[in-house]
Amino acid sequence: MGVGLLGLSGWFITGSAAAGMAGLGILFNVFAPSAMVRFLALGRTASRYGERVLTHDATLRALSDLRIRLLEGLLTRPHRELEKLRANAFLNRVTADIDALDGALLRLVLPALAGWTVIALSGLLLWWLVHPSVALVVGLGYLILPTLVFLIGQRIARKPSRQVEAAMMACRTRLIDLVAGRDDLTMYGRLEAMAAHVHGAILRHSHATRRLDRIQRGTGLGLDLIGAALTAAALGLGVRLVQTGEISAAQAAIGVFSALALAETVAPVRRALAEIGGMVQAARRVLPAVSAQASKERGAEGVPGAAVLEMRGVGYRRGGSGAALFAPVDLSVAPGETLALAGPSGSGKSTLLLLAAGALEPSEGGVSWGGRPVGAWSQDSLGRSIALVPQRHALIAGSVAENLRLAAPEASDETLWQALEQVCLAGTIRGRGGLALRLGFRGAGLSGGEARRLVLARALLRRPQLLLLDEPTEGLDDATARAVMAGIRAALPEAAILMAAHRAAELSCADSCLQLTPATA
Repeated sequence: MGVGLLGLSGWFITGSAAAGMAGLGILFNVFAPSAMVRFLALGRTASRYGERVLTHDATLRALSDLRIRLLEGLLTRPHRELEKLRANAFLNRVTADIDALDGALLRLVLPALAGWTVIALSGLLLWWLVHPSVALVVGLGYLILPTLVFLIGQRIARKPSRQVEAAMMACRTRLIDLVAGRDDLTMYGRLEAMAAHVHGAILRHSHATRRLDRIQRGTGLGLDLIGAALTAAALGLGVRLVQTGEISAAQAAIGVFSALALAETVAPVRRALAEIGGMVQAARRVLPAVSAQASKERGAEGVPGAAVLEMRGVGYRRGGSGAALFAPVDLSVAPGETLALAGPSGSGKSTLLLLAAGALEPSEGGVSWGGRPVGAWSQDSLGRSIALVPQRHALIAGSVAENLRLAAPEASDETLWQALEQVCLAGTIRGRGGLALRLGFRGAGLSGGEARRLVLARALLRRPQLLLLDEPTEGLDDATARAVMAGIRAALPEAAILMAAHRAAELSCADSCLQLTPATA
């Protein structure tokens, strides 16, 4: 509509002037062109608003789905890789990558498709309304020359664009580290050094941004020159064709003003260059994770109600070829049974729990759950039937109820209180504000033992068939530890429980105990 508005206005003004000069003004119909000008002007405004609403809505919906698929895909990574992820750096990376892909859609893909479409349609109309030579010069010129500028510019801009992104990521991560650890940094006299570290990242970002700005300005100049050259070419061709009598002056004006208006279609090229490096890097990081999730998607399958966990000759080596952590393990845990894994620190108790959960693959032997290898079950099936409570708890900033409802979104307050009673935490929570008690980052506001019991309560809400516990009563006195273990069994009377234990209170609650031995024994 913008191209049509400018082209029609040029034709209207030129045609009116020519009719007036020839003394035919009384015969020139100004009403139809005037109406079209108003229609195109109002339509341009309305359609621009509609385009913004529709494309942004579609993009945000697509990116929302992409965020979910990305996080699900990342969960398919080996457990040892996930353990190495730092929360702040990881979340910053995910946020930056999705934002970069947002820019790819809104500032590169959609504008490019729209621009090419408008240029092609304008060329066809100029062929029909003006002259084929004008259509070829304007259409091919806008299709080819700005594309060449973009291809050359993106090669030049890719490195500084990546540097801008990397510096911004470093700045974010270091600033978060500075804020989160300001007390410790002050105590050890490292606050100024850390601030200088942040300042260094800001300086690198500023330097890379200035370099990218210079490239953008050069690209903008090139696009402006292309627009001016094509407009001049359309004017020159139009003058020649008018002189030869092939077209009228008003038709020539359509070509000139259309060429001038088409410069708007290539304007997004300049901004896209500033983000092309980040877009490419984000796509390279995001797409493999999304592809991994797509390849692992399987329908949820029901695990048999009397499922048994079995391990036969199971061993594990770090990296697949390192030294074995423990001698081959044989065990079986049936519904209603509790098996404790005992052994010194580093003997592989936590690793064995991860093998049982399907988070790791054994180097030798096999792990089966419900009569099938644990790796044969879909992630959804394992998530519904198995709950793992590791040593490091995972709580979020929010209320106690919000933390518990991560496991059971539809659970009533009564159900939540029941789970807290079973882990001997209800009295503490009631005395401090109830389910609305607000926790800080990573559950700040609770002691280590209280946080561990809250995570246990959340696991009970899942109603798993297999509960894997890694030293579940660490930080509790013996009486509370025994009460918690009794509450867990009372809450899940039919569940198979496998736990890593080293305390007498935990071992005494188990039906049997398996002592892990070194691989060399």
